[in-house]
Amino acid sequence: MAEKALLGFGLLLIVAGLIWAAQGSGFFPYPAKSFMIYPRPWIVGGALTAACGMALLLWSRRY
Repeated sequence: MAEKALLGFGLLLIVAGLIWAAQGSGFFPYPAKSFMIYPRPWIVGGALTAACGMALLLWSRRY
């Protein structure tokens, strides 16, 4: 059961991180008046979040 929770949380982190990185880079400017569009820290934070999600995903596959 724990492996399914890690898998789900890992996938959620990957999706959220990719959205944050896309908003920070301007590839996903939604909503148009968001504070997350174009600031560079969101690219780095999103990439780190997605990397943590990938680590959880890989860790869940070990069980």
